[in-house]
Amino acid sequence: MKSAYDIILRPIITEQSMEHLDIKKYAFEVARDANKVEIRKAVETIFGVKVEKVTTLNMQGKLKRTGRYPEGRRAAWKKAVVKLTNDSKTIEFFEGMV
Repeated sequence: MKSAYDIILRPIITEQSMEHLDIKKYAFEVARDANKVEIRKAVETIFGVKVEKVTTLNMQGKLKRTGRYPEGRRAAWKKAVVKLTNDSKTIEFFEGMV
């Protein structure tokens, strides 16, 4: 069984994800094989909050060139957007970012 820290890999801190903090939506990079139920339980145990909804997206790796001929690919990854309930507290990690 995977621990909660194996499922939630890192928070995603972008302009778009920071705009959704006021409606209690947070974005995370998660393990590729994690499902919505596992993501919900992991966020609730790590941050001590109540999750209302989880949406997931499979982000495809992009082709990148590093010169004339060598062409590589960035790794594909999975993104989860977690919406908290209205009576839940906020995640303190994101509070100083805005």
